[in-house]
Amino acid sequence: MKVRNSLRSLKSKPGSQVVRRRGRVYVINKKNPRFKARQG
Repeated sequence: MKVRNSLRSLKSKPGSQVVRRRGRVYVINKKNPRFKARQG
């Protein structure tokens, strides 16, 4: 998992979802788990 200050580039990948948990923004991708990321 990467920590990034902008998740916009990962959001456009196929299969990715942007999720808010505990005040943090996560990108999860079931199709391609390489694109897991966290912001904040």
